[in-house]
Amino acid sequence: METKGSRISSYGLENQGLGGVGVSHWNFTAPDLYTEALKRGEAKLSEGGALVAITGQHTGRSANDKFIVEEDCSKENIWWGKVNKPFEATKFASLHKKMIAHLQDREVFVQDCYAGADKNHRLRVRIITECAWHNLFARNMFIQPADEELDDFVPEFTILQCPSFEADPAIDGTRSEVFVLANFAEKLVIIGGTSYAGEIKKSVFSILNYLLPEKNVLPMHCSVNVSNENESAVFFGLSGTGKTTLSADASRMLIGDDEHGWADDSVFNFEGGCYAKVIKLSQEAEPEIYATTGRFGTVLENVVMDEKGRLDLDDNSLTENTRASYPINFIPNASETGIAGNPKNVIMLTADAFGVLPPISKLTPEQAMYHFLSGYTAKLAGTEKGLGNEPQATFSTCFGAPFMPRHPSVYAKLLGEKIEAHGVNCWLVNTGWTGGAYGTGHRMPIKHTRALVNAALDGTLANVDFEKDPFFGLSIPKSGEGVPSEILNPRNTWADKDAYDKQAAHLVSLFIENFEQFIEYVDDEVMSSAPKRA
Repeated sequence: METKGSRISSYGLENQGLGGVGVSHWNFTAPDLYTEALKRGEAKLSEGGALVAITGQHTGRSANDKFIVEEDCSKENIWWGKVNKPFEATKFASLHKKMIAHLQDREVFVQDCYAGADKNHRLRVRIITECAWHNLFARNMFIQPADEELDDFVPEFTILQCPSFEADPAIDGTRSEVFVLANFAEKLVIIGGTSYAGEIKKSVFSILNYLLPEKNVLPMHCSVNVSNENESAVFFGLSGTGKTTLSADASRMLIGDDEHGWADDSVFNFEGGCYAKVIKLSQEAEPEIYATTGRFGTVLENVVMDEKGRLDLDDNSLTENTRASYPINFIPNASETGIAGNPKNVIMLTADAFGVLPPISKLTPEQAMYHFLSGYTAKLAGTEKGLGNEPQATFSTCFGAPFMPRHPSVYAKLLGEKIEAHGVNCWLVNTGWTGGAYGTGHRMPIKHTRALVNAALDGTLANVDFEKDPFFGLSIPKSGEGVPSEILNPRNTWADKDAYDKQAAHLVSLFIENFEQFIEYVDDEVMSSAPKRA
């Protein structure tokens, strides 16, 4: 049986073998999905109106359970290795068949969506989920077609997600009961054994990361905002470095907070929503994002709530990775189109827990390519099992290695070409520690980071005097309005200067060791811009 919301599609599920499901709910609106999720006991209602869902043991991505099917149409283009692990096509077909059998006579929810605000580069995606709240997540995160577009919507890719179906590793060839399998030949992703909604979002991102470079579009793990003068800025950064926070600026229009494409004449959001971390979210520091946690339509993932529906955003007893999914128009100054012109500034964010990197520094185009390929941030001692007492450097190439099917050099080459073609200013911003490493120093005040970023974006910072950092060769500004000049050079903030020099030399060594894998893919100019051992 098929039930349809206010938006319908004339194309069914038979092409995925799902013609035998008990009920398929098509393109339900948020109120409909609320009703279903609450009726089925999938989620609870907070006092502010948000839908609160708990994902169980899987509260983040299962990176080790993600595979790409090895097949003739794509295998020569895939960057095979630790990130992109091959999966047998026959095993995929068998697991897919078992998954379909599991769903027979059950209910499923279907959303037909666009991924990509630019009509020239968007992807038609059908997302089929077992749970209503996952379908609301998909509806929040992607772009809804107009009613008339849904009448004959034909998906280019399908995502089939079923948390209650678990793989048998001994039979199915998976690593565990969890699996996230992408098949570019079949234009299909199947996800099982996990309720973490981010697997849906990142699967779509990975698909676009594979497809778009062939159209000379750079897919980016970044946020984007734009000034009143229509000058856009790109913020690259890994989770926890401040992409969402710094792009949600009341003085600039938000294009998107996480995933974008850079085409010949535009940057555009892949999504229609935001997926923000909300652990210890501050109403004072991030009022726009904080407000979304008390709105009807927001999905809160693994946020602790009491029996009266009151949220505790500071409670990390379920996970540090608490999340809010909401439509981007919940942010007051968000773009209606999701598109802006070519960026004037590119900002690369890192949360340096070693306390070594400056709060902001200007990069040459060659340094920008180096730091893009490096994709550095640092995990904190005590936040993950086995990290010990010292910060741990993390290098995720292109600031998004887990989602990059092609070799990083493909994306870096596109970035370099676009920086050169449009004369883009590039900056490295440290939102991490100052005055010492984690445990000794303190986190960079957000008000200072905002002031420096704003000065970079309005052009004033480019006109101050700079000094050269001896370890990384970075250009450090000597002054910045509203920011104490003594914090701009990180060495000045350390009481023990010898300890700083030792820590900086250590981080340089980590950069050099990590970059050895890319040396053969970059030119001499990029290598000459790399940090050097003393």
